[in-house]
Amino acid sequence: MIQQLEKNYQEKLKIEIFKKYNYKNIHQIPKIEKIVINRGIGDGAQNAKLLESFINEVSLISGQKSVTTRSKKAIAAFKLRKNMPVGVMVTLRGDFMYSFLDRLINIVLPRIRDFKGIDSKSFDGRGNLNIGLKEQLMFPEIKYNNVQQIRGMDISIITTTKKDNMAKALLEAFGMPFKH
Repeated sequence: MIQQLEKNYQEKLKIEIFKKYNYKNIHQIPKIEKIVINRGIGDGAQNAKLLESFINEVSLISGQKSVTTRSKKAIAAFKLRKNMPVGVMVTLRGDFMYSFLDRLINIVLPRIRDFKGIDSKSFDGRGNLNIGLKEQLMFPEIKYNNVQQIRGMDISIITTTKKDNMAKALLEAFGMPFKH
């Protein structure tokens, strides 16, 4: 099933971007490559139920099974041993990616209190957008009664372009709200 957002990109946005920026080849047109959702678990490393809860929440939000990230080395100051769970992440591509992006733009971001738009400084200098959310409750899939701990997450939208202004133009065409 092709997502409405992807269909709009394929039929309309690609052509507009191609003409607007005078590309010589259709393969130069920027596109969204993947979306990575990452969530650190902090003190949840010692609590197996909390870790399982985080895995389930990220899986619910993304629609895809999430993976536990583990520490590469021991750090005594953080009470961290090698191979301990330190986070939960999922990489979205294809239909899952467009579905998540659609929900992020149309449902999640408008639910953030006092939201004025995403800051243009959120780009990393290589055409990728990084957004930090303070809590998971703005996602409609998450039920307030089932939440064990309110915790934020990082969302990275990786594009094929290497320029921030081109990535911003692409995401604005998708409907991403930026501060002006």
